[in-house]
Amino acid sequence: MCGIAGIFHAETPKPVDPVRVERMCDALAHRGPDGAGVWTDHGVGLGHRRLSIIDLEGSPQPMHSVDGRAVIVFNGEIYNFRELRRELQRDGAEFRTSGDTEVILAAWQRWGVDCLEKLHGMFAFALYDLDKRQLLLARDRFGVKPLFMAQLSDGGIAFASELKGLLAHPLMRRRLDPQALDAYLAWGYVPDSHSILSGVKKLPAGHFLLLEQGKTAAQPCRWYDISFAERATGSEADLSAELVHLMREAVQSRMVSDVPLGAFLSGGVDSSSVVALMSEASAQPVRTCSIGFDVESLDETSYARQIAEKFQTAHEERVVAQNDFNAVDQLAAMFDEPFADASALPTWRVCQLARESVTVALSGDGADEAFAGYRRQVFHHNEERVRALLPATLREPVFGTLGKFWPKADWAPRPLRAKSTFLALAESGEAGYARGLSSTLPDLRAALYTGSFASKLDGFRAEDEFISVMREAPARSGLDRAQYADLTFWLPGDILTKVDRTSMAVSLEAREPLLDHRLVEFAARLPESMRVKGTVGKYLLKSCMERYLPRDILYRSKQGFVTPIAQWLKGPLSEQARAIGSSSVLAQSGWFDTGKIDALAEAHIAGRRDNSRILWQLLMLEKSVSRLEISS
Repeated sequence: MCGIAGIFHAETPKPVDPVRVERMCDALAHRGPDGAGVWTDHGVGLGHRRLSIIDLEGSPQPMHSVDGRAVIVFNGEIYNFRELRRELQRDGAEFRTSGDTEVILAAWQRWGVDCLEKLHGMFAFALYDLDKRQLLLARDRFGVKPLFMAQLSDGGIAFASELKGLLAHPLMRRRLDPQALDAYLAWGYVPDSHSILSGVKKLPAGHFLLLEQGKTAAQPCRWYDISFAERATGSEADLSAELVHLMREAVQSRMVSDVPLGAFLSGGVDSSSVVALMSEASAQPVRTCSIGFDVESLDETSYARQIAEKFQTAHEERVVAQNDFNAVDQLAAMFDEPFADASALPTWRVCQLARESVTVALSGDGADEAFAGYRRQVFHHNEERVRALLPATLREPVFGTLGKFWPKADWAPRPLRAKSTFLALAESGEAGYARGLSSTLPDLRAALYTGSFASKLDGFRAEDEFISVMREAPARSGLDRAQYADLTFWLPGDILTKVDRTSMAVSLEAREPLLDHRLVEFAARLPESMRVKGTVGKYLLKSCMERYLPRDILYRSKQGFVTPIAQWLKGPLSEQARAIGSSSVLAQSGWFDTGKIDALAEAHIAGRRDNSRILWQLLMLEKSVSRLEISS
């Protein structure tokens, strides 16, 4: 795991100052504290920060091919590199190192861009071919590893693993992208289709960009997409056996490491499944770590402890205090762009704990998206049945009216909190799912914007992008489309961004075995009944793991990392909440009606409404914009 950065001049190969590349890499030192390197040539510069995981003494980067005709900087891990190495050696390739980086170089020289399909792993890399004068930028299938790109004022293109790497370049502009702000408020993160800075882009997951000197800039090309268009056949027993086999292979391939390795253990289905299969494959006790809370209703350490005892792991726990709100500024610094998923705080804390004993940690991320483990997916699946029975001419007036007048009862038992369900049923499946996933709905966003800012949006509405992703999905059902959008939109923008930044902040490599593409492709072919059965999501995954895990682990209600931001914003952060509207950054930006922000804060602090989501989003926005010195 590492950080990469670089500069490329396509149309005119201007000299690249190695000091600029070095400074970009220095901004990424947390991603790679074990080594650094810079290489420049006519019109190109590549830089690297290394976190040593495999071939600790060899494989320095930037790395040249054996013949010296290609050079690469690489962030990630290729799990099948040994198999690829043997295949390439049969074709005459030679190798000087025992790591995976050199295998990518040889694969490029043998297969060109088709090499991407042969790489099993998580990666973002930049590879320059000196003969072809081409620069290949590539990102893994699901976007585990990030890659930011920017057009510079001198005509060059800069790229880096994180936005802070680009900001170290003196020619970077820092102007707000209004659409990115609307998208951030809609989702709580800036999706991969945008960047908070105008002129900055993210290479989308499963895409590559091939640039050539002497030619105008090209556009990213998709090299991978997940399809839900086919259905697997076979009995439940056969499908269950195949699933366990695929999970075993995915876990074992990610246990290859030349440094200490462990796992995150929350006590939920996914992390417990990973730990169970790690224990099965390991002759030594697996190192596991868990984070708890000093609030009983938020604490899951007893479940994690139960799994640790069952598999005799070397287990470590740490309690996060409810008042761990002092870390807000540090979180903003980690993410650069505004990021309002409050579970980033406990995720960072568990990464800190893990790094005390290991350099690599396996997680359970990706299973909910692939196997339909979120409550929203189960609700959507059942709502689609209602939509199939009732025509829109009936649904829209009936459920629309019910949703309009039904109280927003945040305090009530879940069956009485039906407002969102009614409003979703009044809309199409895609619009209803987008509504359920949205953090701040369009009406509230529109009410907060000033007229001048709204005009800059020019009719843009963040939800429309998400709806388009669902409608254009290679899928057969509403559940398929929801999962496709979760895998391609939500997962890289929220979950994987959260894990990458919080783990890399402490120089820890996080690996996601349940996002092995063969495993996800298997899940996408499962009949809907094998994903959702009644109100049970991840049905087949839970069923096949019954041989390993207790039923109270498999079938208890999903909780996840919950951070008490509502209480914080009423108590220790109440003054910060009150100051959001009058903050020098947001007040002077001209983006918001600050009086309405003040009203939201006062209503929340007084306990009249739970406005914690939007207030937290605005607080994180204020801190990010202030740090980035963004202008409107």
